[in-house]
Amino acid sequence: MKSFWGYVLVFIFSALPFFEGYGVIPIAFVAGLWVVPVMLLGLIGNILTVLLVIVFINQINNWRKKRKKEQEQKESKRSARAENIWKKYGLPGLAMLGPLVVGSHLTAIASMTFGGTKKKTFLWVSSSIVVWSIVFTILLYFGVDILNFENRGLINYFNTNK
Repeated sequence: MKSFWGYVLVFIFSALPFFEGYGVIPIAFVAGLWVVPVMLLGLIGNILTVLLVIVFINQINNWRKKRKKEQEQKESKRSARAENIWKKYGLPGLAMLGPLVVGSHLTAIASMTFGGTKKKTFLWVSSSIVVWSIVFTILLYFGVDILNFENRGLINYFNTNK
């Protein structure tokens, strides 16, 4: 039963902006959950919410414009970074690099704002989520320690196979 709630949390956290499927999958794997269900739930949760963002983009943009008028704030660094990627690489480049820089949800919003169609944005951003999730899962599965966690004892703290 304990692992059931772990899988539920994987789905919920992967659906939240800034956690992303590719961020939650390695954490859940290190925590001792099985790789395949974790990856599938992470992908489904992340892609589902990106689809919702794309479907409701008009309402989201109206809300953002209203909020921006109220606050009269300057363009954020993230949106400037996303616009630079869009100008340089177009929709495919933003969709593939954006989730690593600003997250998949903001990448979808930025892609739609800069002129991407709903269908192409969904296909490219979803493909990016799948690619990055698979890459990070494979790296973790084979023990590639990008963040040097092993020397900090973090891997051993979560390792249930002692």
